[in-house]
Amino acid sequence: MSCWETLADYGLRSLGIGERLLPRQDFTLCQQVVLIGSGMIWNIYFGVLSLLSGFFLATALALGKASKVTVLRKAAEWFIFLFRGSPLFIQFFFAYFLFLSLKSVSPVFDAFSSAWLGALIVLFFNTAAYSGEIFYGALLSVPRGDVEAADAYGFAGWPRFRRVIWPTMLRLAWPAYTNEAIFLFHATTLVFFSGFPAWQQRGDALYYANYFADKTFNPFIPYPILACFFILLTLCIIGVFGAINRALNRHLPQERRARLRIRPNLVR
Repeated sequence: MSCWETLADYGLRSLGIGERLLPRQDFTLCQQVVLIGSGMIWNIYFGVLSLLSGFFLATALALGKASKVTVLRKAAEWFIFLFRGSPLFIQFFFAYFLFLSLKSVSPVFDAFSSAWLGALIVLFFNTAAYSGEIFYGALLSVPRGDVEAADAYGFAGWPRFRRVIWPTMLRLAWPAYTNEAIFLFHATTLVFFSGFPAWQQRGDALYYANYFADKTFNPFIPYPILACFFILLTLCIIGVFGAINRALNRHLPQERRARLRIRPNLVR
């Protein structure tokens, strides 16, 4: 089988398109690259959707934690503490069995026990908690002069937040938020490695890398391939977030523009 035939058969296998059976013998380098790359589709799916949806919840959590209303402030604080204080692996584990319990109560919850929705919800809550704390710190760091200038121009309430406070908060938080986005994509490898099963062996990149390592008894080929895919993904994230960072800082003098300093978290 040529590499082009392998790409046609296994390129979209993680989505259920193409050859259903995995290779059983004579594992080629092309097969490993294609299948691990196919699994990256799930990692990108989990990362992109949870990051986009978690961004808005994170903003709400930051505002809630800074609120003078006790109920809102305590709810935001406990939500952030719960999801930042417990390991993501344990969150996947408990969420899966919670969704299984709800599934036995009502068929409405059937989809929640599947990785495409159940794991996405866990990642959504987790990244919202971490990002909410980042945004909260940036919100407290908004210069008082900016707020006073907005008041002087007659801005108040929602217009002041939307046009002055929120853009400044994002500008201050963006370098740290970029690191959170990178780590979130790396954390997607825990989805099929924890509680959520891979239906018909349609897993993510780590699932296929682990499959080849088990079959060949040689982890020094599939895992470096996996690492290369994630390095390329990280470079893409840095490029996209760097462009957004430049847009957020475009009104500032060149010497005052914040530069991204990527410091990936080694331990969550």
